[in-house]
Amino acid sequence: MPLRHQPAPPTPWDRDLDRPTIATSAYVHPQCSLIGDVQLGENVIVAPNTSIRADEGAPFYIGANTNIQDGVVIHGLEQGRVLGDDQKPYSVWIGHDTCITHMALIHGPAYVGNECFIGFRSTVFNAQVGHGCIVMMHALIQDVKIPPGKYVPSGAVITTQQAADRLPDAKKSDRAFSHHVVEINQALRAGYRCADDITCVTTLQNPSSSNSVQSMHQNGRTAHPLRADIVDVIRQQLHLGHRIGLEFADVRRFKAGSWQSGPTIASDHEAQVLTQVEQFLTDHPSDYVRLLGIDPRVKQRQLERTIQKPK
Repeated sequence: MPLRHQPAPPTPWDRDLDRPTIATSAYVHPQCSLIGDVQLGENVIVAPNTSIRADEGAPFYIGANTNIQDGVVIHGLEQGRVLGDDQKPYSVWIGHDTCITHMALIHGPAYVGNECFIGFRSTVFNAQVGHGCIVMMHALIQDVKIPPGKYVPSGAVITTQQAADRLPDAKKSDRAFSHHVVEINQALRAGYRCADDITCVTTLQNPSSSNSVQSMHQNGRTAHPLRADIVDVIRQQLHLGHRIGLEFADVRRFKAGSWQSGPTIASDHEAQVLTQVEQFLTDHPSDYVRLLGIDPRVKQRQLERTIQKPK
């Protein structure tokens, strides 16, 4: 039986029986152990045969859009804490849009920042890895603070602060690869959630929905699938460095040309943007919805396109 929502056992240092807290948009595979005070943010995916065990050191935090891949182990010592980005103590803090890849070990006290990549079978113990770092395969990081934006090559042993400070900067191509892995895992998260929903599976298998991309899930509902042409427009706008904005209008306001402002999506990651656009469509099923391409440098609209009309 999978230990998906098991509370921490009572111990001399913790008798609270804390349980995991899982965002509704996250996906946790049933063949993993998730024990104790573990906080999973929005759109997190946890793959099979993963052990996230906050029974000794606690709490753990895993931020939005992060992927925890097959065979990863996350554990912590009873003593020792790191300061999370919310300025609270954690045994393990892992930021948003981060990849913890196959068979990696994150052992607290440990901090891994936003938009990091931790490669296969690498170990982070009693250490901090700054935002935007790329750690390749079979590396050991222990008792150090890795500055933001650094590159740790495969097989490296970083156990002194001098070695950490001498690390080279990560290349743009390394960061792009990490972002791509995040996007791939967001598609997998959506697919796994869809596979658990017969309505979603039927929609994808129906030839009439052949122009649809992935069917996302948010807040317990199946989000509106985007047409391929809309996805292409969003990709083009992001490639140009534009931000995606949204507006909506009911029938009366649409006829009067009086649109209401929706969100401007701060992220420039394709998977996150697609998720938020799809969710906005789901939240406004009876409205017209208009997509905006906004150039942040001049704060002007470069595109206006109606992407939904009420039936």
